[in-house]
Amino acid sequence: VANEGGKHWTVNEVRALIRIWSDKNIQQQLEGTVRNKRIFEQVAARLQKFGIDRDWKQCRTKYKNLKHEYKSVKSAQDSGSTSKSMKFFNELDAILGHCTMEQANKSDNGESERPPEWTESKPEKDCIG
Repeated sequence: VANEGGKHWTVNEVRALIRIWSDKNIQQQLEGTVRNKRIFEQVAARLQKFGIDRDWKQCRTKYKNLKHEYKSVKSAQDSGSTSKSMKFFNELDAILGHCTMEQANKSDNGESERPPEWTESKPEKDCIG
């Protein structure tokens, strides 16, 4: 049985995870949440439908690792380096690339501190997907 360290993710498993992650609903749930076990349980359940047997911890760990790797490749590219690359960069860039500056700006000016009902909802404002 695959556990926390577990067996390596296959290309198809990672693609399926990214496909689920690219769902706008999942992205919105993950945005700004720290306690996200419930979300990753949903992700794991959806992977099961593809015949992929991963638990929520494995999904969360893979998600975090992909996100971290993406950010390090992205910042290397932004600083002019082309030596860093990763397998699923374009797929992750479609999910993360359009919103990263928007989210960084929000956390700088305290806008994200306000409860959601205080800010008028502008869906997909700067995130053209």
